[in-house]
Amino acid sequence: MQDTLQRLFQFKAWADDELLTALARLGGESPITGLAIKALSHTYVVDRIFVAHMTRKTHGYSSANLSEPPTLEVLSADIRKSDREYIDYVALLDPRQLAEQIDFAFTDGVPGRMSREEMLMHVITHGIGHRGQVSALMLLNCLPPAKDGFTTYLHEAEASTRRRAAA
Repeated sequence: MQDTLQRLFQFKAWADDELLTALARLGGESPITGLAIKALSHTYVVDRIFVAHMTRKTHGYSSANLSEPPTLEVLSADIRKSDREYIDYVALLDPRQLAEQIDFAFTDGVPGRMSREEMLMHVITHGIGHRGQVSALMLLNCLPPAKDGFTTYLHEAEASTRRRAAA
């Protein structure tokens, strides 16, 4: 599972970068950009909350949403940094740590308990969902969505082992 998680977090970083790059091309005046910032800043906050849970640190968030939306430039830098931190974090985990059950409180105060592996899978699937929302907005506005398929990522990142020339 460790190798799979490492690949999934590398994929997450790639897909986030593809989407953030596509949004930057739209510019700040696009209504899509504002909606995308709302969805992606929520994903970013959840990512930070769960890394805090896994490392048993406080996160300081009282909500899974920011009170003030950041600029796309600031959010992009924060997401890219967070993605790098997750890649590094996952690389250090062993099977015992992945299975460890961690008690925490959701932002509404409700207690929770999940394994570290479950938290990591939540971060992956949660991000996929919100990137999909942004892609749907792009499609509804006749814009091509960013590349975000795991198969596309694998064939670009591992082109030599997939018998395909790199794009």
